[in-house]
Amino acid sequence: MEGMAGQKSSLTWTVNISAFLLVLLWTIPTLGLFVSSFRDRDQISSSGWWQSFSASEQTGFVRTGTADDATQADGLNVIEGNVLEGDQSLVGWGVRAREPAAFAPGETTEIEDGWQLTVNEDGSYRLTSPQPFEMRRGERIFTTTEVPPKFTTGNYRRVLTAEGLGRAFMNTLTVTIPATVIPILIAAFAAYALAWMEFPGRALLTAAVVGLLVVPLQVALIPLLRLHNELGIGKGYLGIWLAHTGFGLPLAVYLLRNYMVGLPREVIESARVDGATEFQIFRRIILPLSFPALASFAIFQFLWVWNDLLVATVFLGNTREQLVMTGVLRELMGSKGGEWEILATSAFISISVPLLVFFAMQKYLVRGLLAGSVKGG
Repeated sequence: MEGMAGQKSSLTWTVNISAFLLVLLWTIPTLGLFVSSFRDRDQISSSGWWQSFSASEQTGFVRTGTADDATQADGLNVIEGNVLEGDQSLVGWGVRAREPAAFAPGETTEIEDGWQLTVNEDGSYRLTSPQPFEMRRGERIFTTTEVPPKFTTGNYRRVLTAEGLGRAFMNTLTVTIPATVIPILIAAFAAYALAWMEFPGRALLTAAVVGLLVVPLQVALIPLLRLHNELGIGKGYLGIWLAHTGFGLPLAVYLLRNYMVGLPREVIESARVDGATEFQIFRRIILPLSFPALASFAIFQFLWVWNDLLVATVFLGNTREQLVMTGVLRELMGSKGGEWEILATSAFISISVPLLVFFAMQKYLVRGLLAGSVKGG
């Protein structure tokens, strides 16, 4: 008994440590996404999010004025300006791209015959020449600067005020809520039949449901769209509701069936002896007891539909009136997807609603997922 108790304690520690590492594995990227959503493009390109709380170094270059900007001072031709912007501080400067910090602030170097260049600590530069300047483009001054930590809410203003986002939010809700409820209603009836009703071919139907779990939805997109067009459904809300229902049913039936199989047989048999019909048993006993499993699938289905772009593009369309949130956020990033700051902000805004749903129903998630893992029938 002592050995068993010790073994149980060791197993408990292993489970707790594994759970902690798993939570940490998911929390760190989420924190990084949140921090990056408050940074601008230059900061994201030059340093990681974990460096955003300390000053970071950036390299770049500026061009001096041209011959038209030159003035006369002490018999010399002089071009003056400043290499710094905002609250940057100068670490070093240079005249070659490979050596952006070759000289310290305040040093002077000769870049051509008689041309003297000085860059001071405050960023001001002075380029002098005894002969008149003839350049039409300014000389490049490469800089290494230190930028203090800086955060901005401009990314959120840009995304939240984007044209069509409000309409896209309503479109997403219109798609997500029915596409979550309809599969649950259908799968609950099917799962009860597979779990507690005796009929020929029940085992084959259960095996077919398990087999459908591994079918990639991409394989069925085009045939299903052609079927919708032949039936006259076309592209619209009805089409996308049916598509999400079809893609979500295998997991829903499998999950609910495993849970219902583990429910107490004595309760169901007693109800049948008392004269209850199958529908009464399903409505008054099975559904209330199966709420954890129903909530678990609702979370998964809601997350999947809310974050979906592919199915919405195929079955709903790409016009401004039809776009869901993922479609509008994709357009905000540009055709080449280079708006990294918008990507982080858009992703965090997009997951805000699913996070609320998850935290509201998380207590049912584990109970529903572990259903049937020990007891089966």
